[in-house]
Amino acid sequence: MTDTADDLSTPLGQDTAPRKRRFRLPFTAMQALAVVLGLFLVAFAGFAIFSDDPLGGEPMARVAIRQKGTPDQGKPEAAPAASETKATPQASEPKGDQKTVTIIDGSSGKRQDVVIGGAEKAEADQAAAPAMMAGIDQRLLEKSRYGMIPIMADGLKPFTAYAAEADRARAAKMPAVAIVIGGLGVGAAKTTDAIMKLPSAVTLAFTPYGSDPGKLAERARAQRHEIFLQIPMEPFDYPDNDPGPQTLLATLGPEQNLDRLYWHLSRFQGYAGIANFMGARFVATDAVMQPVIREAAKRGLGYFDDGSSPRSVAPLLASGQALPFAKGDVAIDAVPTAAEIERALAKLESLARERGVALGTASALPVSIERIGAWIKGLEGRGIMLVPLTTAMLKSKSS
Repeated sequence: MTDTADDLSTPLGQDTAPRKRRFRLPFTAMQALAVVLGLFLVAFAGFAIFSDDPLGGEPMARVAIRQKGTPDQGKPEAAPAASETKATPQASEPKGDQKTVTIIDGSSGKRQDVVIGGAEKAEADQAAAPAMMAGIDQRLLEKSRYGMIPIMADGLKPFTAYAAEADRARAAKMPAVAIVIGGLGVGAAKTTDAIMKLPSAVTLAFTPYGSDPGKLAERARAQRHEIFLQIPMEPFDYPDNDPGPQTLLATLGPEQNLDRLYWHLSRFQGYAGIANFMGARFVATDAVMQPVIREAAKRGLGYFDDGSSPRSVAPLLASGQALPFAKGDVAIDAVPTAAEIERALAKLESLARERGVALGTASALPVSIERIGAWIKGLEGRGIMLVPLTTAMLKSKSS
């Protein structure tokens, strides 16, 4: 009855059985936990963002170099596990300014001794310095802010020092032709063809551009070719037709153009003179050409006008200077076909018979190299002598 009475006395909808209470953290404890987690995330992100270790995870090499007489302190580190790819170099005592480093491969245990300093340092120093071509007379060099440039010294001129050998006495008595192959230095293959496939009496003109014009110019001189340096000058349609960096411009003052000229002159050495590279507008402007001609004379160089501009003032300006000068007569491959090249060579030969000397210009196109080479082979038999440009310049001046 008691249980029944209790059930009847219990209000409807109420349960008198005791309930289990859920465990809840105080509000302040939850805040503390959130703060700790937040700080951890911020620290992790900061490490990932600001850690300056671009080689993290990459193989490492540690070098310990000990000077002579310095005792080895501490014990060597244990070799890394086979899964690691670190190499630990160790150094032996130096010999003079050399040091031997032993490289130990952490995975294989292979040892390799490498000598650093000494010869390696000398090679690095030599690579950093501008390369000096063989056979260059140091007396004929002057330092500029761009490097060494030619100059006269002790009465000796670069024109004389670097002119190719020739029988000038014989050349004075018979018709002679000179051929200048220009645009070299850019394109090693065509430059090498001109150097190796044409006789040494053919003069080669190099632009100041290319990855290593000095190396190719040195090779040309080793094959006894005479070389000239082509100076980029402003054409009428500049800048649509742009010869290249540091081009001499008709709109610049003399000081600016001479500064650019020095840059070109410093690119390599061993040339007997300079020549225009393009430049129809520049060579026709007296005010800007005069300083260039005067500078060439001052430095003991010859000047060759390729003849591409009938308005060039170079011949007139050169006549007032003690300057070896010549102007091209025939553009041999203006039309680069075998038939037109043959026609141009016949014209060059005719001019040589008529005037005693004639000068032709050409590029290093394969068809040009092939046809000019074949034409030269029969030249002596026709009573005409092939001479370097410097010999033709001297003959032109004396005739």
